[in-house]
Amino acid sequence: MDNETILLIIILTGLILMSAFFSATETAFSTLNKIRLKTMVSNGNKKAKHVLELAEDYDKLLSTILIGNNIVNIGAASLATLIFVQYYDEAGVTISTIVMTILVLIFGEISPKSLAKEAPESFAMFATPFVKLLTFVFAPLNWFFALWKKMLSKLVKIKDTRGITEEELITMVEEATSEGEIEQHEGDLIRNAIEFNDLDVSDVLTPRMELVAVSEEDSIEVIHQLFTESGYSRLPVYRNSIDTIIGVIHLKDFFLRKSNSPKQFIKPVYHTTESVKISKLLHQLQEQKSHLAVVSDKFGGTVGIVTLEDIVEELVGEIWDEHDEVIMDIEEVESNVYLVFGRASLDKLFRVVDVDYETDIATVNGWVTRQLGHWPQKGDRFYFQNLEVEVCLVEALKAIQVRVTVLQFDEDGSSGE
Repeated sequence: MDNETILLIIILTGLILMSAFFSATETAFSTLNKIRLKTMVSNGNKKAKHVLELAEDYDKLLSTILIGNNIVNIGAASLATLIFVQYYDEAGVTISTIVMTILVLIFGEISPKSLAKEAPESFAMFATPFVKLLTFVFAPLNWFFALWKKMLSKLVKIKDTRGITEEELITMVEEATSEGEIEQHEGDLIRNAIEFNDLDVSDVLTPRMELVAVSEEDSIEVIHQLFTESGYSRLPVYRNSIDTIIGVIHLKDFFLRKSNSPKQFIKPVYHTTESVKISKLLHQLQEQKSHLAVVSDKFGGTVGIVTLEDIVEELVGEIWDEHDEVIMDIEEVESNVYLVFGRASLDKLFRVVDVDYETDIATVNGWVTRQLGHWPQKGDRFYFQNLEVEVCLVEALKAIQVRVTVLQFDEDGSSGE
């Protein structure tokens, strides 16, 4: 082997290494986490700042990488052909194609891309100075390809779908939680915040049948008894019937009263409708400096009430104080068997039992009623996907508590219970 051939092999090796560099760089910039980079920039990392600048103009970056990669790959193929033809004549072309395909795939594509994917931000910071230099060198070609892209975009109309949807964001949170990058409670909080704007007042209200309220004509003794028995710090006050709620009595005002007439310490109450988003109601309650809103239907009748605590619980989960009896809406009593209160969130139940189903029904009771097709009765039972649901307790035509069993099916489709 003469010196000229050795020189060609050295150059060929260098070209394969450059191919590996371009492949790794492409993978690094296509898989890096921009949010992580922005955090590094805010912490004063100058290298991350340069990487982010390149990543923001991804079209020019990609064009530079592809130009460089194609040049070195074509050059490597040509040199390899020259070397092998020199030793194997006509068969050298075939041998060169086979050898270079294997070398480029292993050392120029698969290996560098796999390594770069493991630490994309680190490799991007390493590659950025060289890529910036190439971007300057290939500026005329980049300009031409940018012009070509504009022409193509006018000829072929492609809808831009690069924005992140709410569903995709929730999936990202779930993946981060499962991989241990964020804690379970942090994932739940983020998921609740994302879904917060989708909830209507009707999804969180306490229905009128469950209201504890007083009449404006009730005596001090009756009001005192209701405060004592209910444990609530606020009681709605109605006139004539529950459909006409005129105000609210605060526990503090009641015990600090200077008069025995309830009308003297009734405070105004805020009214809203079922279709209002709870995110909007939260701001309205803050503006009104109120902790409670009465929910009315289109005829002016009372549907229920919503408290500030009800809204906040949609973000942070159930809030208990020292006077509350802690009752879990969904409790696993046996393996794959759950006792569920009718007031529980249907979406939460589906998450717990791992059922993928979208519905506009807010509560388990509403879902049970729809599935049965009639008012629930104790002992009613139905099947939904891999769930067996049995009504255990009924009050006022509502399913107060149900038993949900997650059925395990064998490969032949029969129940494994």
